Amino acid sequence: MAALLPERLVAATARAVYPRFEPELTHLAELCPADCGTAVDVGGWYGPWTWRLSARARRVVTVEPVPRLARLLTSTAPSNVRVIQAAAADHPGTARLWLPTGDTGARGLSSLVRRDVHGHAVPVRCVALDGLGLRDVGFVKIDVDGSELAVLRGATGLLTRDRPALLVELESRIQPVGPVVTYLRMLGYEGWVLPGDRWVPLSGFPLESHQAGTGHLASVGLVRRVLPPRRRRYVNSVLFLPKDRRPREPGPGPGRGRADRMSHDGLYVLGFHTRR
Repeated sequence: MAALLPERLVAATARAVYPRFEPELTHLAELCPADCGTAVDVGGWYGPWTWRLSARARRVVTVEPVPRLARLLTSTAPSNVRVIQAAAADHPGTARLWLPTGDTGARGLSSLVRRDVHGHAVPVRCVALDGLGLRDVGFVKIDVDGSELAVLRGATGLLTRDRPALLVELESRIQPVGPVVTYLRMLGYEGWVLPGDRWVPLSGFPLESHQAGTGHLASVGLVRRVLPPRRRRYVNSVLFLPKDRRPREPGPGPGRGRADRMSHDGLYVLGFHTRR
């Protein structure tokens, strides 16, 4: 159905329902501090993180390599968002961005690392986050389908200087997760995951075996994963915080305030609110 609808409508709908697909997004107040100067969204897609981050951070920098998605974000995102059409990597240059056959980026499966789902490639510019002149970075989200370590290496100076919270999508079916975890531990970060309502240390959660047992859910479409009945979660996002920080615990009462916050966010990402 998405192919028959206006792309802006598809994008707005995807942004609105995405917290059911990725519950970490409902914890944004715990991840991105209210006084955040700059938030970075690496792999923007239709902008579910970009739009919500724009309501919390003074500046948002979104790095999106797929040309049509970058153009869409540029034309629709709030005014405090800067969109960079490029792939984040460990050094500037050019690379081949792989996509499934017949796909122009809407499926969110593009990657610099070729997999069996990929059938064609397009040339893209590469940038290192350390080369973008970013300052006062409080939060970075990374979703790049396999090149996470290169993105982090290209942001080592930023991570060392600003110590932002990181939310990194890690999938063992694409790349081993160990090198990323080890690299961030060298930089003084520890991982946390959200298999239920509370964050638990990555060190006590069997991420790879969990993904092996729930990996079939990764192939289920967005609509089927957000509509009832709710299915078992496939956890693939890891929060990394400096070792002296822990995720904030939710307030009293189950989910108190979350429904109101997400109702506001849902309207905002559909375009009914403007930034004050």
